Amino acid sequence: MADTRDYMVRAMAAGRELRAFAVTSRDLVETARQAHGTTPVVTAALGRTLSGALMMSSMLKDPDGLITVQFKGDGPIGGITATADAHGNVKGYPVQPLVALPSRPDHHLDVGRAVGKGTLTVIRDIDRDHTYNGQIAIHSGEIADDLTYYFAESEQIPSSVGLGVKVEKDCTVGAAGGFIIQLMPQASEETIARLEDNLRTCRYVTDILDEGRTPEELLQEVLKGFSLEITETLPVRFHCSCSRDRVARALKLIGRKELQELIDEKKPQELRCHFCGKRYTFSTAELEDLRDELDAERKAREEGAKAADAREAGSPAGPAGEEVPSK
Repeated sequence: MADTRDYMVRAMAAGRELRAFAVTSRDLVETARQAHGTTPVVTAALGRTLSGALMMSSMLKDPDGLITVQFKGDGPIGGITATADAHGNVKGYPVQPLVALPSRPDHHLDVGRAVGKGTLTVIRDIDRDHTYNGQIAIHSGEIADDLTYYFAESEQIPSSVGLGVKVEKDCTVGAAGGFIIQLMPQASEETIARLEDNLRTCRYVTDILDEGRTPEELLQEVLKGFSLEITETLPVRFHCSCSRDRVARALKLIGRKELQELIDEKKPQELRCHFCGKRYTFSTAELEDLRDELDAERKAREEGAKAADAREAGSPAGPAGEEVPSK
């Protein structure tokens, strides 16, 4: 069984000619599996995406930044979304969690077929005012290969991405994690050649992590023969920021008409968070309160607009839009 303490490391190697990231994510992938009730092939696809998003979030410069990795393919999963922040938190979900496919001839889960062909989109929320979107065609659906192509095609950064999830016979997660190695502009031909040779002979990520290896030891194996400097260590977890208040705000956003239709059903309404599977139940009385809040907010906006119109027309106005007599 692999080490179950989830964390991520950043590193530099080969005299800072290489930048490296590695993560062990067994616990958080198991949490995601339980939250969504995924089948083994979906667990593998989702777990790889969560691990990849976490390492990519470590590249964010803004501490309040977010990164979203989204696969939309024509395979039976339909799509996978994972969002991670710069503090080691990640959440994600598959569109279809209950997909069953035969294993590949090499006995590995057929993640590529489950994802299918389509688009990979990476959204970087750098801050409140700046968002960067990059999109490429899905090449294999195997997640790691596609992220490697993404870095090359969309960000022009030569990279190698390795991701893996081992699913046990009882469908639980036995090991999960991965690495990202990136060439710095000053990388020499000798460094590039040695790295390529290492990557050709490196074992599967899951085989390494299932031995109880740490992210540091994973990088030592991938970067055999290079000097390695660990620059940061960060705990990681599956964490969703959903709350009852947020769900209530989302209910108000559907509009008064749709909210009234739910009220007219005269029964509790259950809403489920896409990212973590948590369920929130609202009684008819609570829905009526939300409707009344909407009505009050609309009235306040209308009165505010009336007051603004009166001011623009040169007539002082009171709180209710009534004219104020001049002295």
